[in-house]
Amino acid sequence: MHRGQIIDYLITVYLDYLLHCDSELLLENRRIVSDLYLFLCVMCLSLYLMLSLRFTFQADLSELLGLKDYMGVMYFITLAEKVVPVSDEHIKVTEETFDGVEVVLYQPKQRGGDTELSRAVIYLHGGGWCLGSSRKLIGMSPYDLLARTLVTELDAVVLSVEYRLAPAHHFPVPYEDVYRVVKHFLQKGVLAKYSVDPGRIAVSGDSAGGNLAAAVSQQVLNAILMSQRKGNNFTSAQALIYPVLQALDLNTPSYQQNQDMPILPRTLMVRFWSEYFTSDKALFRAMMDNTHNNPESSSLLKFVNWSAFLPETYHRKYNYSAPAVMQGVGGEGVGMDGPAQSIADPRASPLLVPDSALRSLPKAYILTCEYDVLRDDGIMYVTRLRSAGVEVTHEHYDTGFHGGLMFTVWPTDFLIARRMTNNYIKWLEENL
Repeated sequence: MHRGQIIDYLITVYLDYLLHCDSELLLENRRIVSDLYLFLCVMCLSLYLMLSLRFTFQADLSELLGLKDYMGVMYFITLAEKVVPVSDEHIKVTEETFDGVEVVLYQPKQRGGDTELSRAVIYLHGGGWCLGSSRKLIGMSPYDLLARTLVTELDAVVLSVEYRLAPAHHFPVPYEDVYRVVKHFLQKGVLAKYSVDPGRIAVSGDSAGGNLAAAVSQQVLNAILMSQRKGNNFTSAQALIYPVLQALDLNTPSYQQNQDMPILPRTLMVRFWSEYFTSDKALFRAMMDNTHNNPESSSLLKFVNWSAFLPETYHRKYNYSAPAVMQGVGGEGVGMDGPAQSIADPRASPLLVPDSALRSLPKAYILTCEYDVLRDDGIMYVTRLRSAGVEVTHEHYDTGFHGGLMFTVWPTDFLIARRMTNNYIKWLEENL
């Protein structure tokens, strides 16, 4: 059996164990924890998740002791070893500024006499709007590798966006950075400069990057429709990898099922959401209780009603209960002029747009994973896009987990990550 297959199998067993074990039984029966089979699974996964788990523990402890806020610690750790991407014999890498926003541009080196226009992929990194970079960082080098793979396999220009991060820059700053870059890149003169085919441009991203990709696809299209000007360039595809798409209901079946899963437990995802909007901890507490909706946002809950948009197999074990609607959500400073209003903004929660705003969107690729709190966000978007007549390819990984696409660099080189990457690139090749 191949080393990668063994690792993948052990991870699947461990995740399934976390999902189905009885926590009270674990406390009462220590023999379960000492079982050799589970011990091997835990040890194997611990090796590969050590950095992420250690970092979150350090951040929690620092905030508890009043030394530094949680996201400040996480940001410092992930930026500890920043490396500027470099060109190689096949790929030209440059750092540019598009409309005031830093980007990293990966281009295939021109072959002699080749005048054919290239595809382009605008890629938006994940990290909960608070972490991550398109540049090479400790724990983030897979983004650089992915960009180079896209260039090589697709003969594409890849544009990675260095959008500003929360909590230093709350919503809508990260979104606005991405929107400005996309609008700038779609200009005819810019596309011509980089030899990009205007009809073969995709916007893509993972996790929070998938959120930004979905939102900017909607808003760029809306701007074109509102201007009623012909000839404007628009992206021809959107590829969303385990995207986060709504903040109204943080208690969907996947949030409940996977609340204690590694990489992205519910607590961390809720913290990412709250930090995206405000540093007021009152919103975090309200979101943890799923009591952060106000009367104004309650009218949008129909767009995230998982009992209507999820296949029955995903919610048969759960009874739908609409999130509580509260006045004065989130405490001081969190009112309708601030984060409470942002929660209902479709630029932050792309699932909240009406069906009419979905109908003209480009074809979509959406990847979801079983062991992921965000699973249901992606599946609900698949359902709504298809109902609106949009062509959607949905790939669901029964043994997949959040962040899986990043595990392609030794020692975290998983077969499932390579399968995700290969299928993602294959779709781009066939649809772009």
